Amino acid sequence: MTTTSTERSPVAAILALGLTQIIGYGTLYYSFSILAPDMARDLDWSSEWIFGALSVALLIGGLAAPTMGRWIDRFGAGRVMTAGSAIAAAALAACAFAPGKIAFVAALIAIETASNLVQYGGAFALLVQIRPKVAQRSITYLTLIAGFASTIFWPITTVANAHMSWQHVYLIFAAINLLVCLPIHAWLSRSVSETRKREKNEAAKHVEPSLPPSVRTPAFILMVMGFALESFVNAALLVHMVPVLSGLGLGALAVMVGTVFGPSQVLSRFINMVFGGGLSQLTLALISAVLLPAALVTLIVTAPSVPGALVFAVVFGLGSGLSSIVQGTLPLALFGSEGYGRRQGKVLSIRLVISSTAPFVLAFMMENIGVSWSLAVAAVVGAIAVLGFVAIGRLAQLLDRPHLATPRGDELAVQVVTLGQQIANRLPDFESATDAAER
Repeated sequence: MTTTSTERSPVAAILALGLTQIIGYGTLYYSFSILAPDMARDLDWSSEWIFGALSVALLIGGLAAPTMGRWIDRFGAGRVMTAGSAIAAAALAACAFAPGKIAFVAALIAIETASNLVQYGGAFALLVQIRPKVAQRSITYLTLIAGFASTIFWPITTVANAHMSWQHVYLIFAAINLLVCLPIHAWLSRSVSETRKREKNEAAKHVEPSLPPSVRTPAFILMVMGFALESFVNAALLVHMVPVLSGLGLGALAVMVGTVFGPSQVLSRFINMVFGGGLSQLTLALISAVLLPAALVTLIVTAPSVPGALVFAVVFGLGSGLSSIVQGTLPLALFGSEGYGRRQGKVLSIRLVISSTAPFVLAFMMENIGVSWSLAVAAVVGAIAVLGFVAIGRLAQLLDRPHLATPRGDELAVQVVTLGQQIANRLPDFESATDAAER
């Protein structure tokens, strides 16, 4: 779906959200892998168990995501993000003051729950609620800014941890969320409220679904499968980026190579913004899915070459950056803007449930089968995600929807479509059943 609206994107909201996304991802996610060794030492845990605790927190946060999606539709994304900033600050402080393992895990669960409120899930919904017709373009602009989160916070966290304990680092991060992000989100909540008041007095401007009701269920299942497996690969590598590169023999250069990842995310979003207007969101989703396993194969084949590692970081960053866009724009293109928050809550929940195991699984595999074999497994998982998006393209072709279709895939893609349809037949109304269960 490409937007032809002449309506302007909300520039102030995008810039403000860009700052809070950098802080949100940097303090609540990217910093963890840098601080994890000190956390493990203080808690007398192995590295696997520290990342296992993170996986549990991600899992529980994912289970709460559908409820948060309903809150976004009901109360407005701005209000939900404001509450999320307060929870994030309290959770980071609680983690810093945790007296033992149980309290630490409880605080970590609160951190990951708050993440769902203040990161892309809430931010994308806020942009949709402010101006639905230009939300696709606004999401691209936002991710262009937020892509600097890892580039900024990996070095900041590394330097800070070299001069102070991880507890003090988390306390500083808590203050930033409270004093910077919370006021911004409170200000943005007014924009959503004003938009809703205006829509009561005029015809609401919604984005209509591109798929007919009869095929939305199999398309939804295939889309969620692709996003979930992509998120598994992303979660595993983003948390372990520096340890993986170090384990392949790059040593002190690992952090330097890792910082290339962030600009590459930004580059992919810039390229998409300038040249991607003629491509469907489904084609962009397929491209992003292909780049992830391609990057992993490059790293495996070239290690311990520094140029090879740089190519990996660039290609993986391109794929990850594009993926973060289409996770917001593809559901909008396929299913429309009505109920966007609720639908994104379901997508986020399934993604997080699947990807929550990624940090622990990759840490366990690296410890037992080595870094190279672990990366090979991740590459296979990424390749399966590619098949999911190819299958949606084949389904679109069968429905004579060329504006949604991806390039023709192989016969295995058709089998994946058939499997999705079989699942849909056994779950006659997947989304309605999920709503009923939640109620």
